[in-house]
Formats: sequence, C-alpha cells, structure tokens
Amino acid sequence: MAHITVLGGSGYAGSAIVAEAHRRGHQVTAVSRNEPAQPIPGVEYVRGSALDASVLDAVTAGRDTVIVALSPRGDMAGKQEGVVEDLIGRLAGTTTRLGYIGGASSLHVEEGGPRVWDVSHEQLPADVKPEIETGLNALDLLTASPETLDWFYVSPPADFGSWLATPSKGTYVLGGDVLLRDADGTSTISAADLALAIVDELDSPAHHRRRFTAIH
Repeated sequence: MAHITVLGGSGYAGSAIVAEAHRRGHQVTAVSRNEPAQPIPGVEYVRGSALDASVLDAVTAGRDTVIVALSPRGDMAGKQEGVVEDLIGRLAGTTTRLGYIGGASSLHVEEGGPRVWDVSHEQLPADVKPEIETGLNALDLLTASPETLDWFYVSPPADFGSWLATPSKGTYVLGGDVLLRDADGTSTISAADLALAIVDELDSPAHHRRRFTAIH
C-alpha cells in the first residue's frame, strides 16, 4: 500500500485518480479548496489551497507520490508554476515521486514533428492560452529539475474533459510524446480510464522523468 496525495483531488481528473487509487487499497489524501461532491469513505480529505505552504507541509511529507491535478484558473491562474517549483524544491532528493496532469498541447503531432501548441496556438481564444501555457511551463520545469527528483507528466488526449461525458471502457492505449488517435481519428479518454493508466504507473513505475499519454 502506497500513501498518495492528490492536489486538486475533487476535480475531474483528480477525483478519478483518488477513486482508483483507493479502490486498489492505497492510502489516499485528496486536497482541494472545495468539498468533494461524493466523498469516498476511507479517503482523507484536506480542504485547503496548494498556494498555502502549511497545507503542502501537511500533505507532502512522507508520501510515496504527490500528484498535481490542479486547474490553473481563478486564484490559481499564473501561480501554478510556483506550486510546481515549490514541490520540486521539497521533493528533490527524497523518495517521493511527483506526478503532474497537464494537457495535450505539449504533445507532438507526429514523431519528430511540431507540438500541438505550435500548430494551433494562433487559432486558440486568448482566454484559454494562459492555462495551456501553464501546462507547457510545468513540463519545462520538471524537465529542468534536479536528477534526484523522480517525476512523471501525464498528457491527456486532445479531447478530455467533464463536458464531453466520455464513457469509460475499462481499458486504455498508452503512448509517449506523440498525440494518439484511434482508427477513426478520435483522441479521447474518460477520467476513470486515464486514472487506470496513472495508478498503473504508481503500482508499476515505468516512466521515470518522462511524460506519457493514453487514449481509449
């Protein structure tokens, strides 16, 4: 049994990770500013902000993995990079892994090709760009982090979010740095199935200081 903290544990991806990790018998701490819609008995829920150093003090020490599943919106806008830098400083040189749930824009459209961001950012609405850039910046920060930090970064597929109501299949296809699509050109996965891939990584670590993606 591992002790896992999920920052943003009441969000779309975060709550699914919490549920899957708990289902497999792990000790889970879910941190968020809001009460969970459906709390899971046996999960430790901590109400607080990742911007609060005292909260991070309480939920990172002695953990096997700390996962950042925060949304860089509202009072987190422009500040999530600072949280990542704080966690890097705390966890480098320890046995605690750091996981980050980012976005698809840092993935490459094809092997050796440009990133999704490079070919799409000029067409994107101005109000969504800062959130995407936070994910890009987080990957850069992790890549440049000390070698003593064991991190992994998860890029969901192109179409991922609660508004899509993507059904779960109980399976996933794993990828690396390239955006995956199925035979029909679809690039999507449910939060529950992405959580399967993430908790599989926790149970059998395969991506050390690397990024991965997954689709249905």
